[in-house]
Amino acid sequence: MSKSACIKIPYGKGHKEIVLEDSRVKAVLASKVESYKADCSQEDIVQNALNNPIQSERLAYIAKEAKNVLLITSDHTRPVPSKITLPILLKEIRAMNPDIKIKILIATGFHRPTTREEMIQKFGSDIVNNEEIINHDSTDTENMVFKGILPSGGELWLNSLVDWADLVVSEGFIEPHFFAGFSGGRKSILPGIASKKTIFANHCSKFIASSHSRAGKLDENPIHKDMLFAANAAKLRFILNVVIDGEKKIINAFAGHPEAAHLEGCRFVKELAGVNAVSANIVVTSNGGYPLDQNVYQAVKGMTAAEACVNEGGVIIMFASCIDGHGGEEFYKWFANAASPEEVASKIASIPQEDTIADQWEAQILARILMKCKVIMVSEPSVKSIIENMHMLYASSFDEALQMAEQIIEKQEREQKVKLAEKDKGIVIIPDGVGVIVE
Repeated sequence: MSKSACIKIPYGKGHKEIVLEDSRVKAVLASKVESYKADCSQEDIVQNALNNPIQSERLAYIAKEAKNVLLITSDHTRPVPSKITLPILLKEIRAMNPDIKIKILIATGFHRPTTREEMIQKFGSDIVNNEEIINHDSTDTENMVFKGILPSGGELWLNSLVDWADLVVSEGFIEPHFFAGFSGGRKSILPGIASKKTIFANHCSKFIASSHSRAGKLDENPIHKDMLFAANAAKLRFILNVVIDGEKKIINAFAGHPEAAHLEGCRFVKELAGVNAVSANIVVTSNGGYPLDQNVYQAVKGMTAAEACVNEGGVIIMFASCIDGHGGEEFYKWFANAASPEEVASKIASIPQEDTIADQWEAQILARILMKCKVIMVSEPSVKSIIENMHMLYASSFDEALQMAEQIIEKQEREQKVKLAEKDKGIVIIPDGVGVIVE
């Protein structure tokens, strides 16, 4: 009798369980983050990082001489445990300067504003009711200030609150990022609090197509170079970046100099998240569950890990709840109005940097994936038509998705349209696609 493997895949605020015969599981690629055990509480991890900043004075000493502090935090799409981090950060800032003026700016980038309900869920009611919180709006040109020309040649426009402040601080988290190398650090400025024009220049088709613009890569990454320039131009002085596990619990924290602390955090994450690619005709993955699997737009991130493993002509089975729909009207239209992914890719490749269009970067990456393989999304029924209009396939369960995938592989082999690995029935599973760096 063959043995079966039961594997949990993050989905929404919980998990989906998939059951496969052991013989079918070719590899399970997971970050060592899940086995990493911190030796103190989440609060202590954060406080210890603030007590021992990297290449920087303690934040309390820096804030002592400041009048206006801009504290940049992440929006509702990012699983930064701000209920833990923000109270500790605020206490540190006010430790030697209790009357200091603090404004909390939500780094929405090009996302929609964070609602009050989402703020309460993310920050806690005490902070929402007692602190001044502002949503960044990348389209509000009246509240932007010019900060120079990016290395890429694009104009750098940032939220004008960077000029109001005499101390700029940010919090965030570090994980692999599918084109910026890693999240965290400088990303709180660009795209976090940048103008739409600046974000578009940084996310141009040429940069997205670069082989250096991949998860885990910072060296020679053109997108990262722009982001570093923006952080310096904003005079970002101090960061607190955490590393979290699959349960969104803090397992480490890095505080201090924006670049030095971020790099140390990136090294830690790469050591835990790096996995060797294993090729297969069928690869299963997810977007790590809530909040990153709220829409199709964000789900592209998890697909890139599977892209690095799936054979040409194969199938990615992607778990993402997508309770917030497609996640971007322009992103959706790229596919809904196109005859094929090839058409999307061709149109985007012809767009010059200065004419970059909303969400073309996400569309460019999804098109690249769909030209390599089929994508079946295990998601909520409410998004079935959206998924299908975007040239992907919908399944209500893993069993249904697997049956569809096997039929696709059989048809490909029958018609010999692609060179699939012969008799490769093994399935590669990447439980959290945004949590690994596939090398």
